[in-house]
Amino acid sequence: MHLLYLSDVYLPRINGVSTSIQSARAALRARDHQVHLIAPDYGAQDAHLRDVAVDAEVDVLRVAGRRVPFDPEDRLMPVRRVFDLLPALVHTPFDALHIHTPFVAHRAGVRLAALLGLPTVATCHTHFEDYLDHYLPWLPSPLLRAIARGWTRRQARAVDALIVPSASMAAVLRGYGIEDDLHVIPTGIDLTHFATGDGAAFRQQHGIDPARPVIGHIGRVAFEKNIGFLIEMVDALRRRVPDVLFVIAGEGPALPALRRQVEAAGLGDHVRFVGYLARGTALCDAYCAFDAFVFASRTETQGLVLLEAMALGVPVVSTAVLGTRDVLDGSAGAIVVDDDRAAYVAALTALLADPARQRQLGDGGRAHARRWSVDAMADRLAGLYGSLAEAVRATSRASVAVGDTAAAAGGGSRAEHTEPKSGAAIARPS
Repeated sequence: MHLLYLSDVYLPRINGVSTSIQSARAALRARDHQVHLIAPDYGAQDAHLRDVAVDAEVDVLRVAGRRVPFDPEDRLMPVRRVFDLLPALVHTPFDALHIHTPFVAHRAGVRLAALLGLPTVATCHTHFEDYLDHYLPWLPSPLLRAIARGWTRRQARAVDALIVPSASMAAVLRGYGIEDDLHVIPTGIDLTHFATGDGAAFRQQHGIDPARPVIGHIGRVAFEKNIGFLIEMVDALRRRVPDVLFVIAGEGPALPALRRQVEAAGLGDHVRFVGYLARGTALCDAYCAFDAFVFASRTETQGLVLLEAMALGVPVVSTAVLGTRDVLDGSAGAIVVDDDRAAYVAALTALLADPARQRQLGDGGRAHARRWSVDAMADRLAGLYGSLAEAVRATSRASVAVGDTAAAAGGGSRAEHTEPKSGAAIARPS
């Protein structure tokens, strides 16, 4: 199949959406599907991202984007610039268009699909109802939640199939009244990228004693990730584990506030920010340097970093909220704790003092991560694309048959009666 992806987020911007798109494209291409992607050009000003692997730029069409207020790492692609690509796109026989980000990209994708006569798929990667409070705190929370739900409903109605990465997120959307064409397809993990790492090398590079107890968090440093809670937890944990070190890898809009929090609490010797880590050796080395991976986000639609940690045999200590509940369900590689500082401290204190328990969790985590292989998820994606494309072809065949019948009855040419193939008017598969 020929597939067209569209997203306002992609490498070198590192987050769960970028990772999801990259892994899906790679797995689908390995199955001989072609996957073109329209994504922002982040520009030369993002020099700190230049060392990030960008998927070899295979079939990636870059569009100059605008910076996003309150979130300077991100970009929005203007609709008109996306449509500038149309002359190049019409020559490829695409089977489906998959939209990965909301708002402007979603609007552009729906219109582009209609012009190209393609079925539309969208993935709901983000639970916006719990995000907006962090970025628009001056507006009433009930209003923001109503706005987020309204956006989500309208965008779901505009596409032919909606993908969510977890059953928990599907339940949220059903609560919004979204029922039709809802598919739970988690983002798979490419286990070949998370097979091994050199934790000792990471510790040596960052001047961390080999015997020091280290906990870590990897991901976007954003307010909704609840990293501030983890820093509060470390403030209490250091009273039980005096030499504990909390490593935070990643960058994002919450970084200045978290640095201030660390300074105000006098945690400079116990919290270290190491910035972005390139996927591959540096990222895996960081995971393997941790005695435990810690996580407390309340807004994840899935939580890929939990699977990455477990795939590398790193014990996980995490809350289980929304999508992380699905990932951690039945896992022998994680300790699930309540969103409570005392409970978190107690769990980590016991774990850091018990190397045998760490090894047991590491082995269990590796086995659990294998259940989330990207290969199985790519097959499910391909099946969905194929069913939508066949629905378009069936509708087109029916239109041609009607045109032939009308032409025979009225003596006109078939071309005069055949409707153009349109993604806006396809039949939805049952």
